Amino acid sequence: MNFWLVKSEPDAYSYDELETTGRGMWDGVRNYGARNNLRAMKEGDQVFFYHSNIGMEIVGICQVAKEHYPDPTAETGDWSVVEVVPVRRLKRAISLKEIKATPELANIALIRQSRLSVMPLTPDEFTQIIKMSEL
Repeated sequence: MNFWLVKSEPDAYSYDELETTGRGMWDGVRNYGARNNLRAMKEGDQVFFYHSNIGMEIVGICQVAKEHYPDPTAETGDWSVVEVVPVRRLKRAISLKEIKATPELANIALIRQSRLSVMPLTPDEFTQIIKMSEL
């Protein structure tokens, strides 16, 4: 199993919406690095849902339910989507400020590649954030 983080502005698409619908298509990605990360996702992979711009915090966990296929919203180009289902909301949202202040997360892609909307996490990073959310 692999671990990921996806970012969305909550006023465009939020974790609440994912919970309400029960399944979401992660579409509209127009960055080659993020697209390649979508293509690397496998069914069952665990994914943190990060609210960007408003809140700037990890709020929930979802899971890849369907592996990549062509993005139906793309008018041109070679873009992909995956489908995710909600797993659970974190007990406590973890802010970007808190992530930056945690030495164990110093190399997390969220800090190093902050503009990337789909990024891999190491198992240790995923576990550390879960631990932090349960404090």
